[in-house]
Amino acid sequence: MQPADIRRIAVVEELDVACDGASVVIGRRTIRRDRYESHLYVVDLEGNRAPGRLTDGRVRDTSPRVSPDGSRVAFLRSDPDDDDVPNRICTVSLAGGKLRTIAPVGSLPGFGGIGELVWSPDGRSIAFTADVDPARFIVGDRPPIGSAAWHSSKTPTPVARRIARSDWRCDEIGHRDHWSHLFVLELEPGAKPRQVTQGDWGVSGITWHPNGRTVAFVSDRGPDPDLHPYSKIWAIDVDAGPRSKRSQPRLLLDAAGGANRPAFSPGGRWLAAVGLLVPEPLDDLSPGLLLGPANGSRSPVTLAPELDRPIGNWADTDLNGWMVAGRYGPTWVDDSTIVASLTDRGRCLPERWVIDRRTGDVVESPQSIDRTESGPWADATTHSLGVAAGRVVTLGTLGGRAMEVMSVDLGVPPPQRRHRTHTTFGSAWQRRFTQPRMERIEVPGPGGPIETWIASPCDASDGPLPTIVDVHGGPLGCWAPAPHVEVIMLAGAGYRVVLPNVRGSAGYGQDWIRPQLGDWGGVDADDVHAALDHVIGMGLADPDRLGALGLSYGGFMVNWLIATSDRFAAAVSENGVTNQVAVWANSDSGPEYDRASLLGDPFSPEGIEKLWRQSPLRHVVDVRTPLLMLQAESDLRCPPQDNEQFFIALRHLRRTVEYVLYPDESHVYAAAGRPDRRIDRMQRVLDWFERYLR
Repeated sequence: MQPADIRRIAVVEELDVACDGASVVIGRRTIRRDRYESHLYVVDLEGNRAPGRLTDGRVRDTSPRVSPDGSRVAFLRSDPDDDDVPNRICTVSLAGGKLRTIAPVGSLPGFGGIGELVWSPDGRSIAFTADVDPARFIVGDRPPIGSAAWHSSKTPTPVARRIARSDWRCDEIGHRDHWSHLFVLELEPGAKPRQVTQGDWGVSGITWHPNGRTVAFVSDRGPDPDLHPYSKIWAIDVDAGPRSKRSQPRLLLDAAGGANRPAFSPGGRWLAAVGLLVPEPLDDLSPGLLLGPANGSRSPVTLAPELDRPIGNWADTDLNGWMVAGRYGPTWVDDSTIVASLTDRGRCLPERWVIDRRTGDVVESPQSIDRTESGPWADATTHSLGVAAGRVVTLGTLGGRAMEVMSVDLGVPPPQRRHRTHTTFGSAWQRRFTQPRMERIEVPGPGGPIETWIASPCDASDGPLPTIVDVHGGPLGCWAPAPHVEVIMLAGAGYRVVLPNVRGSAGYGQDWIRPQLGDWGGVDADDVHAALDHVIGMGLADPDRLGALGLSYGGFMVNWLIATSDRFAAAVSENGVTNQVAVWANSDSGPEYDRASLLGDPFSPEGIEKLWRQSPLRHVVDVRTPLLMLQAESDLRCPPQDNEQFFIALRHLRRTVEYVLYPDESHVYAAAGRPDRRIDRMQRVLDWFERYLR
């Protein structure tokens, strides 16, 4: 596989299940004319017919949501060639037919980008979120958001931005000039959307109560949400008049450490969510499954807190596309059964909780719906899931295969229960290219066994090869059995790639994360070296031809490794961190991130020294390894200003270094950026290692 082959990659990236569990609607993304297109397909889970295409054309169709009666799908449509054209809500029948645009959403002044949509229980309305006026920080006259003048290239930039809060920016968004609020649109001719919430706070994670009158949502409405960002679950009655008390948001689920992803039980008695009940939690606490009364009458509890594993997909593989947030639950099978995905040792599998529907107590310990560690889902990473009619349908990788639609029927007894794969067009592109041979090993490490994957050329002998250690991001990520696209290319070019889940990785429990907090470049670096030493000892890696590669926290680790050791012949760091003192404030999430990671703060000499102790820039004079630095120019998570300090210092030291900036791109452009930039980036990685490792 060559860098230009990135254009051949297709990603099945979204899923929603029809109410009868017999079909799902999926979104499939492809690349044409160096832009991303997405189209919707309906997949028959009974196997009676091939997937049917619902939409086509030069469009980007996303966020499919099947109507309650299973007859239609609503979705968001945008223009892949013009980011300034507002997206809009459309519907189409699952049986095919004429597409309907729900006017005037997305085409009238007053509406910016639409974020989420969800059908009402009776299918007569759609709730959605959209950016709205008034602007938060803009000074001077501006056209209404969503108007033609607003999107015109001739619209003047603001006079200024008057900023009094620290949350005015966010990676992939830029300036957060407008909040996203809740709207409801009745699906009747001539109906106009009705704004339900307003205020200096935003709305996300919307879901209807079964009564069809109430919508729950996620929002951070605390006194200082920019300084203490912990969202909670709120509700509002959308049928209430503007002067009614019921038209004001009320708190449903108060989680001191934050909560999101609300889901009502079918009977409307319970509300499940994902979050933490501990105030100001550190990164070693895993988000759990929360449960509370749907009316907010008493405090929530964590179901099975002893799991010590995070709800959601924390596995690091770009075979899931990295462009669409996963839907990992919680979702209700019935009034007593909840399903949600849980990350465990690089895998992400659906787990089932059974509660007493009257008391909310757990009556059956959480268990994988597969139940066996060596079963068919043992090496799966679930990106999205849905449940209907006793069937759990997932979208995810399996081993080294890219994402496809899979399902398991809960009504089948566990010994006979088997997963089925229903699609092939998410991973078909892989069959064109040689795939790496993936081997899982456990490396004896100073803190315990380090689960590590080794990717080798498929025809490689057991002798030593030039070897690259690839460090995942986070550090609360974890490598999965499914490799990155870059790993496929590096193995195809003749390298071994070592992928260790060092201390700090998610999915291995609190005891594996805690030692790394406040010790970046300490125990984690020890584990990287241990993994390399072990692979060299196995006779698989040439100690004179070692490389290092990493993005985000992985980029930090690359910078640290080459500044504190001389064992690497070449290195590539991408959107990394070099000066923790500076990035504390330069990053869009720096203060809270550093607090939860125990990295330090600038409020005392001791705090500054702690930040500086964990900064690769402190050791820049010791760097001798040829370094390629790749940087997204619009990255607000790990901004260019930080990484430029390392580059400038290395240039003045006359070290071998190159710095490549990619305009308009944000943090994960390597998988979600403009295709020609992704190709250029990958070619430079291959060329750099070819130059210095061969």
